[in-house]
Amino acid sequence: MSTPNLAPRMIDYWAITYKRTYKASLISSFLTPLLYIVAMGVLLGGFIEGDPAKLEGATTYLAFVAPGMVAAQTMTTVFGHTTYMLMGMIKWNKIHDGMLATPLGVPDLIASHLGFVVFRVGLVTGVFMLVMAPFGVFESVTGTIAAFFVQLLLGLAFAACVYAFTAGLKDESAFSLLFRFGLIPMFLFSGAFFPVSNLNPVLERLAQATPLWQGVNLTRMLVLGQVDTGWATFNVAYLLVMSAIGWWWANRRLTRRLVT
Repeated sequence: MSTPNLAPRMIDYWAITYKRTYKASLISSFLTPLLYIVAMGVLLGGFIEGDPAKLEGATTYLAFVAPGMVAAQTMTTVFGHTTYMLMGMIKWNKIHDGMLATPLGVPDLIASHLGFVVFRVGLVTGVFMLVMAPFGVFESVTGTIAAFFVQLLLGLAFAACVYAFTAGLKDESAFSLLFRFGLIPMFLFSGAFFPVSNLNPVLERLAQATPLWQGVNLTRMLVLGQVDTGWATFNVAYLLVMSAIGWWWANRRLTRRLVT
């Protein structure tokens, strides 16, 4: 497998693409985080007793749900950039075919796209965390900074695997299954809005096996300043392995589709 030596050459392409489309993401990037915090954390949280023993160490429901929403926002951002957007580049607009007619190779296309997705994750989650900061939900400054970089790793892990999934599809019909049985269940049942310990033991273990739970758990531990070294190591290793598998799978599927 070749390496993405020419991926930096595509920075101009992604910069121009974002410059022409960024206005469409202003609401989702800036207003949505504030609405989430007010609705879920402040209004709904006002009816929930802030018991640290039941909220994984958080003293308020807002402090519990805020890091979960950051990780969930990372996941939804990635899905938006690696499903229909990618399908358009591969199938509908044939942008990838045009790129491959140049010295660029499949690894360059994948690396540049994943790099752009990680950039978008960093921008969106960075704004999200800045919006939440005045609400006093971050107990550790250094942990919060580390949690930001966790979002980049979580975004890369999701992006690589969803990219690989999309790269081999003949059409967009499978996206409904991906959203219905992948994104939505993880969004609701991976610990973002309630402790997974509230589920029965089988469902709890299933929730802990999801990639989003790894991101939620690691983010929450960091921002609350209550890091369990064992769990943190496992969470990071899980996401690194997922990124590597996704990268390999994406290269394999896109090469089969566009080159061989």
